[in-house]
Amino acid sequence: MAYDYSSIGFYTFDCLGWPFTHVPEGGGTAFLDDFTLAVSGAAGTAAIAASKMGLRTLAVGGVGEDLMGSWVLERLRHFGVDIAGMQQISGGRTSSSIVTTRADGSRPALHMKGATRDFFVADDMLATVAAARVVHLGGVGQMDRMDQGRNAELLRLAKRSGAFTTVDVFAGSSEDMAKISAVLPHTDCFMPSLEEAQALTGLTDLADMARVFLDLGVACCILTLGDGGAYYHAADGACFAMPAFAVDVTCTCGCGDAFNAGMAVAFCRGFDPETSVRFAQATSALNATGLGSQAGVVSFDETWAFMQATPTRS
Repeated sequence: MAYDYSSIGFYTFDCLGWPFTHVPEGGGTAFLDDFTLAVSGAAGTAAIAASKMGLRTLAVGGVGEDLMGSWVLERLRHFGVDIAGMQQISGGRTSSSIVTTRADGSRPALHMKGATRDFFVADDMLATVAAARVVHLGGVGQMDRMDQGRNAELLRLAKRSGAFTTVDVFAGSSEDMAKISAVLPHTDCFMPSLEEAQALTGLTDLADMARVFLDLGVACCILTLGDGGAYYHAADGACFAMPAFAVDVTCTCGCGDAFNAGMAVAFCRGFDPETSVRFAQATSALNATGLGSQAGVVSFDETWAFMQATPTRS
């Protein structure tokens, strides 16, 4: 296969400031200690983090014909990501966010949906996009054109081509379940956040939420729990929880997306489920130590060393 990882979906331009404390009254000014720009999104963060850790990565998504879109493409190339699957949407605007990061790492954001709504994997690109060792859909529920059946078709083809398929979502309520349930029968690993799983199912118990997705055809469900770690539940009955690593958090933007990249790397290296989730947790924890998505992720070797040496939370 030409690629280890095909990361399809949500690519954004992010502008981040830290630490955000308040909105100044009127036309006032609040001062920040740090400020940066980053490529983010459920597919964008994962693509760069995976490339940093050694995977041959194809980026598949849409940006606008604007300065932000050109910058996103340049940064993807900078990190060694192949952008052959990226589209500049004529007349479109790049999906963009202003991220106000608090001192505790939480990050309320202002977001413009932009070109993620409009990109589409055409017939002549389907085979290329699906022919990777790991095929990832990042941001199902946010890709308006792709969510109308194309995402499910793409994953079905990827499975027939022998790929390991993973899915992350952008979900705010049970109304998003229809788009998401269409891809789950073709998904090997479904990785929503706790908040997304609760919004989709209306449930709160981890095992109960996982069973909903397993009943819809997923082979394995991993719920990312923030500083609570991760919960793994597979259709074969395997089930375990993994604690989060103890780190000083700068920014949680992209932590779940970095987790997705960690799982892809783990699969390509043949790790067992427990080691895979632990490695993905390490990737997510390193992400949290920097400002901006994937900023704290450097390489496979550094992530592995961090995993071996860093204690977990009690």
